[in-house]
Amino acid sequence: MNFKDIATVAGKPGLYKVLKPSRTGVILESMDEKKAKLVAGMSQRVSILSDISIYTLTEEGAEPLQSVMQKIEAEFEGDLGLDTNPDDAELRAFMKHILPDVDESRVYTSDIKKLISWYNIIRVQAPEVLEPAKEDEAASSGEQESES
Repeated sequence: MNFKDIATVAGKPGLYKVLKPSRTGVILESMDEKKAKLVAGMSQRVSILSDISIYTLTEEGAEPLQSVMQKIEAEFEGDLGLDTNPDDAELRAFMKHILPDVDESRVYTSDIKKLISWYNIIRVQAPEVLEPAKEDEAASSGEQESES
């Protein structure tokens, strides 16, 4: 599984695994204990996690969600060090620590809560997507060899 196989549905909590497209939309399965199936039609807004980014003040203007979650995993390995009900200042400090260039005027506290919630779901249900991509490592080592 990878970030292209995981989706979120506007107005519904949690994350969903994309099973397959149907004539009326896409068939999804919840990434929780229930494994409930859902057919998301054209009227529902489904977002694939690989298409989601977090606003930054860098030249690119955004950081892909996948790289942000991989940074969280590399640094914290599941123990985020947050209270059970963190306040806005604590959440913003956490986000600033993970992504120093975050655009604080465009990234809301609710977005940070959602990021943490999604990270926790993925860490339990699909931890392999939080590992750095092996293709990236092979490509970067190949580039280093060609530069020599």
